[in-house]
Amino acid sequence: MVAVTATSPPRLPASPGRHAAPPTAAPPTAAPPAAAPGRPVGRAGFTLTADGTYGACLAADADGNWFPERWTLHGPEAYTVPLPCAQPEEPGTTVLPLADGRVLVRRLVGGADHTFSLLHPSGPDTTEQTLGSVTAPRLALVPPAPESAEVYALAPPEPGGETTAVWRVYGGGFAGAGTAHPERVGELPGRCAGRGWLDRTGRALAVDQERDGRTKAVTVGLHGGVEVSPLLMLTEESNDRLLLADPDSGLLLLRSDAPGRDRLGWGVLGSGRPVRFPDALCPRDTAVTPFAVQPGQVLTPEHCGVALRLEGPGGCRLGVWRPAARRLVQLPPLPGWITGSGLWTQWGELRLPYATPAHPCGLARLAIPDPSAAELLNAPPLSDPPPDRAPDETGEPPPEEDAPTRPVPLRHAPL
Repeated sequence: MVAVTATSPPRLPASPGRHAAPPTAAPPTAAPPAAAPGRPVGRAGFTLTADGTYGACLAADADGNWFPERWTLHGPEAYTVPLPCAQPEEPGTTVLPLADGRVLVRRLVGGADHTFSLLHPSGPDTTEQTLGSVTAPRLALVPPAPESAEVYALAPPEPGGETTAVWRVYGGGFAGAGTAHPERVGELPGRCAGRGWLDRTGRALAVDQERDGRTKAVTVGLHGGVEVSPLLMLTEESNDRLLLADPDSGLLLLRSDAPGRDRLGWGVLGSGRPVRFPDALCPRDTAVTPFAVQPGQVLTPEHCGVALRLEGPGGCRLGVWRPAARRLVQLPPLPGWITGSGLWTQWGELRLPYATPAHPCGLARLAIPDPSAAELLNAPPLSDPPPDRAPDETGEPPPEEDAPTRPVPLRHAPL
């Protein structure tokens, strides 16, 4: 049974890349007063912080003007704060919420200059702190790890290039504290795309690396430079891509063509067990995309809840799956769900942001029990002989089955 509660907002007033940043970030300044944006009629690029306290997106008013919008989600009621600047934003602007409530904004200027600023509300106005810029044809941001404030970005190679540049575009802290301006930290062979953090402190980044016509997920160590080591290599010829990783349990969701065709599978980092490709994750005529994993299950990755976006003939739906349960549960559609956004709490509550005409900012809370955990609670005590382990006709018990390999916590697992 799934219990659903929702919060509603209070009524408030409305080589790839060359370093081109100043040696220190400019001090925060109040942006010139901007006209108060109207009620949002559209949103794009919604992102959550790792702990789910804040979200951010681009919002458009009825006149088609785009502006950054911050969502506050950690209180009793969710609410939004518009962050308009002197000029409306371009549709391609990227916004990234930070755990301290500020919003990092990346703007593309002149086709190849990516400028970075920090925004936060200051009374009725928006304070903007300029960080610097990176020159590159393309740049993809990597949100901070759960216990880090650093924001990285990957600049894939230009045509004919062979390496991807790694940038630390924001190192945390205010002006004068930490690394505030973009800094190039190294290069990776091939064309790379960031896929998620393998630890909570931001030292090990999982990256899909394309080289010689094959794509393999690798681990990039970011402590004292850039160091690359293999992460997924199911076969020599397969394409093995990482989709989602949980730093606590080591649960990995991946997509690979090693089984003969492209399939969604799962494994545990540091475990001796092979990767599995359950049929439950491959429903007919449905595209399945994982977007959130339940944290905190350090020794029991098989009980982690995984939230899935399901796209098929009937439209977009929400699914929940656990490795131990071995079945995919489809949930009723949530009106106004910001598709593909959400997070789990350690205690198994799935939180989904939504926006409807009646509730322009809301957070649905779905209490989803773990059926496999209930089965374990109802199992007979270890002191009682299991019913299917009775002695045979000779009076001897049947031979013991191989004990399952115990999952290795991520912090003890070799990367």
